[in-house]
Amino acid sequence: MSSTPLSAAQLQKHPEFPHVNWDLTPTKKGTIAAAKDRGGPINIAFETHGTGPSYIVWIMGLGSMKTAWQRQTRDFGHTQGDKYTCLLIENRGVGESDKPLMRYSTSEMAKDITEVLDHLEWTKERQLNVVGISLGGMIAQELGLLVPKRIASLSLVSTAAAIKNTVGFIENLRNRINLFIPRSLDAQVAMIKHNLFSPEWLSQPDESEFVKEKFPTNGDRIGAGEVAKRMDTVSYPRSGFVSQALAAGWHYKSPEQLASLGDQVGRERIMVVHGGVDRMITIPHVHVLINGLGGEGSGIAIKLEPGQGHVLPIEMRKTFNGWVEELVDKAEQLSRE
Repeated sequence: MSSTPLSAAQLQKHPEFPHVNWDLTPTKKGTIAAAKDRGGPINIAFETHGTGPSYIVWIMGLGSMKTAWQRQTRDFGHTQGDKYTCLLIENRGVGESDKPLMRYSTSEMAKDITEVLDHLEWTKERQLNVVGISLGGMIAQELGLLVPKRIASLSLVSTAAAIKNTVGFIENLRNRINLFIPRSLDAQVAMIKHNLFSPEWLSQPDESEFVKEKFPTNGDRIGAGEVAKRMDTVSYPRSGFVSQALAAGWHYKSPEQLASLGDQVGRERIMVVHGGVDRMITIPHVHVLINGLGGEGSGIAIKLEPGQGHVLPIEMRKTFNGWVEELVDKAEQLSRE
């Protein structure tokens, strides 16, 4: 095991660097012109993976592209592609979607997703198993309020009903936007790893699938992904990141709105997942979210992991996937009753 993380230059020379984003062929891929009457049109890019009867919508977080879900895309949409159909969407501001210079909001981004769902004709009652992380979890809350009867299950991961001005969030944004203090690529990557992942996991040997050879550590693989992302300034412009960050900062769901979300979707169809050492959205946020939705004992599945950071779907891949599968199965059982 490497004791010192590989530098950005070393990562780019590693044999696995060209393969850090896996080549997962989608079943369907396209863009739709969304928001025509909402300041658009804004082209929103999407992919589907798998052809199974259980439909999962994966909504990514701040500044992240479809590839950030690649582990779940492989596990659900390829390995179990006969059981699941997965939808990946790139939110406005990143990836192959348009990046307009305008004010973004989580409610508008949820409407973008609704238009993609309508385009795909994913419109049946209790059809959508929605999984949203961080900013994606905020968008998922809005989606649940927009089309509650179409939601089969709702997984809110490392997210909040509103961001309080915690030092962690502001510091993390400052470091990630690189807005106030110019930082080297190595410094940016080091800060991202520190803010989003647990140090124990980062230092362990690379546990992911590989094409040429494994990276020395999990942290090196994460670093390689961040370096690759920053090299692609078309998919990851700073303006798009800032616009998404402001949408996260402005997101607010009142206790009344959260109660309505629980009522309309059904608390037994909702799961809340959070890491106890999340530096991006700290643990007090999740208690506000849980209490607003109905609290412990209301039927919500609550998964609080004391030693975990912000990105549980990567750090706890197998366990997290199991939770999602369980909830999807439970939701389908509820719909049959």
